Amino acid sequence: MNVEHEIQLLVGEINRLGTEGADGKVQVTFGTLFNDEKCANIFEALVGTLRAAKRKKIISYEGELLLQGVHDKVVISIL
Repeated sequence: MNVEHEIQLLVGEINRLGTEGADGKVQVTFGTLFNDEKCANIFEALVGTLRAAKRKKIISYEGELLLQGVHDKVVISIL
């Protein structure tokens, strides 16, 4: 798995599904990403890709591990 490529795809999907926040950054909720059919087909491990992108400071969100249902309203922003 090419992590850099996965992160690029993730940023593209956040841009596709997200909206511009008050701070000017594109953002989307975890639930929107997780429940999107196209994202489900692209990412085998969405949570892992999110964590890798966060470690590289490409995106930001509260917490460390996002779980479906529990964290659906967590906002993910592109930095």
